Formats: sequence, structure tokens, C-alpha cells
Amino acid sequence: MASILETSVDKSKHIISEADSLIIAAGAGMGVDSGLPDFRGKDGFWQAYPALRKSNLDFYQMANPTTFEQRPDLAWGFYGHRLQMYRNINPHAGFKKLLNLGRQKPNGYFVFTSNVDGHFQKAGFNEENVYECHGSIHYLQCSNQCNRQIWPANSFLPEIDIDRCQLINQIPTCNQCNSTARPNILLFSDYGWLSNRSDSQQRRLENWLNQTSKPAIIEIGAGTAVPTVRRFSETIANHFNTKMIRINKESASLNATNVIHLQASTIDAIHLLTNCRH
Repeated sequence: MASILETSVDKSKHIISEADSLIIAAGAGMGVDSGLPDFRGKDGFWQAYPALRKSNLDFYQMANPTTFEQRPDLAWGFYGHRLQMYRNINPHAGFKKLLNLGRQKPNGYFVFTSNVDGHFQKAGFNEENVYECHGSIHYLQCSNQCNRQIWPANSFLPEIDIDRCQLINQIPTCNQCNSTARPNILLFSDYGWLSNRSDSQQRRLENWLNQTSKPAIIEIGAGTAVPTVRRFSETIANHFNTKMIRINKESASLNATNVIHLQASTIDAIHLLTNCRH
């Protein structure tokens, strides 16, 4: 007798085979199998950043515009370390498998992600087919919003004192007003995020959605604490009147009638979806 997972995989593969396009909706869980840290809860955050435990600083406090205003060395200690990490770590094999799957579809693929790590682009996904709804750590903006410029962070090479989680080289600045530059990322309680880059990505997604009629929707590693990705995938599934495929190690919701749940790690589930049985 087939297991629940095997049955769900078979249903999912049928949906994918019948689809004219692929929509990938990815949350933080997408990157865990690449070796990226999981920030869920204070313990998960402090395990990745023990220096901040000593100061009793949690993720909410670090991912906040106020920290860039009051302690830019500390804010950039955290975000500079993350920037280094995202540059140095390679996306896991599941990214390429999804990319190959999307390329096979007549209407191609589009990615919706709350991740700021740029790993879809790093894995080879077309920049024009990725919507980063919370922005990207690989771009900077003025923390004082003196202008609406968004510029690449390529030339910023952070040097971090890990024991104190502090930036020890020069803090990046705005070339107009010399204020501290910050990542072009939507932070908590953030009224200064410049969304124009993400807005352009959103418009491309909306135009693409108007040209597709039968997408396969694969949601990966999306939680409920910040439900942006889940809301997107569920809304799209309802719009196209189709079931969506949810890859998540957590147990399935009994109320999700239009969801096929694959309770497995990201890389294992993608392997099952993209490999033929022999």
C-alpha cells in the first residue's frame, strides 16, 4: 500500500505534468537545506548569533530601522554577516531541479519569494522572473530616504567582529547625504523601505499571470508567523481554481482543502517531484 507521501507525490506530479507553467512560492524554509540558519524563535536566532544573546537582542530588534539609526555598527554586523553568508553559500540542488522543471513549461515559470538572499538568481533563475516581495540584501538604499535610489551592494565587503556582532570596517553610506545606507529590505515597523525595485518585479509577475492559464503552484518552506507567501500561493490557487502543492516539514492543516501537502524536507520533496521512478 502506498504511503500518504507517495500518494501526495503522485497527485502532485500529475498536476505538474498537466500544467502550462510553474509558480514557485518560497519562504525561509527553502534555504535551510543549503545550510542557511533558521531564525524561528529566539533560540534559533541566538544559536546563529550567540553574541546577540548576551545583549538580549532578538531578530525583531535587529531587523528594525531604529537599529540602523542608533547602532549602525551593530545593525551592519548582523546584516553584513548575512550578506557574506548568502554570497558564500551555494543554493542546494533543488533549485536547479525546479529551474529545469520551469524551463520545460510552455509559459515558463515565475518565483514569488519572501527570501532576501538572492539564491534563486544565484541558481540561474532569470532575474526578470523573480519577485522578491521583501526586497534583497544585495541592494542598498539611504536610511534617511533623501532620495529613491537603490544601488547594488557589490562593492561593500563587510568585515565583522563575530564575538560582538559588529561591523569593523567602514559603514556604507548614501552618496547624496552621507547618511547610513541600509539593505533594501522590508524590516519590522518599517516606513522607510523603498519598494520601487520590488514594485517593478510585482508588475512583471502580474503581467505574466495574465498570460498563463493552468499553472502548477509549488509552495516551499512557508510558515505562518509571517504568512505573506502562504497568502500568495493560496490566493493564486483560488484564482486559477486549482490545487497547490505545499512542501513543508510541519504537519498538514486539516482545513486546507485545495492543498496537497508533502511533509518532507525541501530537497527530498523536490527530488521526489522531479525524478522518474525506475
